[in-house]
Amino acid sequence: MKKKLSILGCTGSIGDTTLKLLNKRNKEYSFYILSGYKNYKKIKYLIKRYKPKFFVIFDDYTFQKVKKGNFKNNVKILSSKDFQSFKFKKSDISILAIPGIAGLEPTLKTIRISKKILIANKESIICGWNLINKLVKKYKVNTFPIDSEHFSIMNLIDESNKNDIEKVYLTASGGPFLQYPLAKMKNIKPSEAINHPKWKMGKKISIDSATLMNKIFEVIEANKLFSIDIKKIDILIHPQSMVHAIIKFKNGLYKFLYFETDMSIPIGNALFEKNFDAKKRLNTKYKLNQNHLIQNLNFLNVDKKKFPAIRLKPILDKYNSLPIILNAANEIFVDQFLKKNMSFCSIINYLFYLLKDPKMRKYAIKKPSNLKTILSIDEWARKKAIEILKK
Repeated sequence: MKKKLSILGCTGSIGDTTLKLLNKRNKEYSFYILSGYKNYKKIKYLIKRYKPKFFVIFDDYTFQKVKKGNFKNNVKILSSKDFQSFKFKKSDISILAIPGIAGLEPTLKTIRISKKILIANKESIICGWNLINKLVKKYKVNTFPIDSEHFSIMNLIDESNKNDIEKVYLTASGGPFLQYPLAKMKNIKPSEAINHPKWKMGKKISIDSATLMNKIFEVIEANKLFSIDIKKIDILIHPQSMVHAIIKFKNGLYKFLYFETDMSIPIGNALFEKNFDAKKRLNTKYKLNQNHLIQNLNFLNVDKKKFPAIRLKPILDKYNSLPIILNAANEIFVDQFLKKNMSFCSIINYLFYLLKDPKMRKYAIKKPSNLKTILSIDEWARKKAIEILKK
């Protein structure tokens, strides 16, 4: 009997990678729920190609456009409102890859209707982990993080050695500007910032990688997922991007996981577990070899002048909802940089400016105990970010 599989956010890079992995195993899985946002052309292709039971479209205009199309076959098209109220049967596996805070509410819904989830939405974790964790426990859902760093941590620790951890190091490639002159960084263009040297990602996450904000969010994510004190988590620059996390234990031993800059590896291992053969994962030749294993592993401290986002790390656990504020404001600033309305360096500078706002603490101390509170904090931070841009 085929396993029912759902992918929320199947028009992005995580969705692409997952679908490529599944193309060779279509006899084992049936597509239950797929979702998209505004990419009409790709949504149309996915409906025709994979014929899921349901296709959810979270953008109202695109939903109406697809509903009028004559290519739906027997696929039931749902809006975001339909998705929240519809009574689905349980998926055997759900991949959660809707980016941004917009992914939180669909994530909470999907946990209720899934036996196993693969979660790639770091914003949902850092903003709504209390809600996610409560539902995961209530519905006894197996949970696998598929960000390369947290996938690595999950495979390096367990309950037996968790108390023996002295330090966790998350690695960052340094992005496209590791060797870039500091004096020239104020003139960086969006086209340069999205050109990541190691990973193929969407525009927003590529900018976060270039500023190092993605690592700040990953520190929070590691703290939430594994209950590791933020003070024990550090960031290192590792230009080769082959080691994704390092654990230092109190007995002096270090452990790390080493794999290529290919998201099919963490996704494939989480999806298929022991039945994943990396050599057969895609149509490309498996590149890793023994000589590659023993060379070119460099680890550097983060340059605080070039990557000022690192200065946020000591305050990440100061307030309950500070991660929500940072995430919301960062989304606004990155969007405006991509639209060429502000400079690259201003992204982080404006974040620090926002944190000095007299009303910031009022929102930051709130407990993110329900979706309404989380969204109200998010809304305040977005409005404040826009105010800052208008000054």
